[in-house]
Amino acid sequence: MAYTHRMQTNRRELKYIIDEKRTAGVREFISRRLILDEYADPKFNNAYMIHSLYLDNDQLTLCNATLHGLKNRFKLRIRFYDHNPDHPIFFEIKSRVNDTILKERTAVHRSSFARLAGGGYPQRSDLVKFNVKNQMALERFCMLRDKLQAKGKAFVSYLREAYVSPHDDSVRVTFDSQITASAYNDSLEFTPLEPWLQPQIEGIVLELKFTDRFPHWMGDLTRMFNLERGAMAKYCHCVHSVGRFACVQR
Repeated sequence: MAYTHRMQTNRRELKYIIDEKRTAGVREFISRRLILDEYADPKFNNAYMIHSLYLDNDQLTLCNATLHGLKNRFKLRIRFYDHNPDHPIFFEIKSRVNDTILKERTAVHRSSFARLAGGGYPQRSDLVKFNVKNQMALERFCMLRDKLQAKGKAFVSYLREAYVSPHDDSVRVTFDSQITASAYNDSLEFTPLEPWLQPQIEGIVLELKFTDRFPHWMGDLTRMFNLERGAMAKYCHCVHSVGRFACVQR
């Protein structure tokens, strides 16, 4: 199955790290209001794998913008959900403007990966579905790539369990676990780092995502389970692990 996830293109995101015990309670709480994401896989207990290749320059400008808490920042990533050569990959720009998250995303043929990741100019034939919006999104991705001199730095993989509103795209809740870093070797094939090099993230990453106003029930959820909002930049944790791996290799 090719993935074409619904996305909230203009939203807020609140992140929390929770333990397994609270995860079960939060899951039960939200299950009364939301339904499983359409890609929930029973083989993975209603979760599915996500792989993202993050691009950055040698100075790690994009990573450092996150670590320094810059209000206006962005990430460049290439996301995919499996290794099927017939399935698309997704070129994404994830921007933060103050507390609002903006996303641009376009599906690209996997056969175009090497040329685009290596600095090639986007072509109409790269797009799975050609229209002006998709073309502009891919061109903007490549423009930012060139401006920063960005290239692939680290893979971030994890298991995601996602819940969505049954009525629209206004609310989404996700649980991310088994976060794994892998080094980039100029392809979409990767080998995870040794366990001792993996990012040490204690718990499950819970994200509450919504457009417009903060839902009242989310407030009830945070109070009931004593959730404390924090920062969790998966890419920053994983690129640090890949950097440690590179030092070991030397």
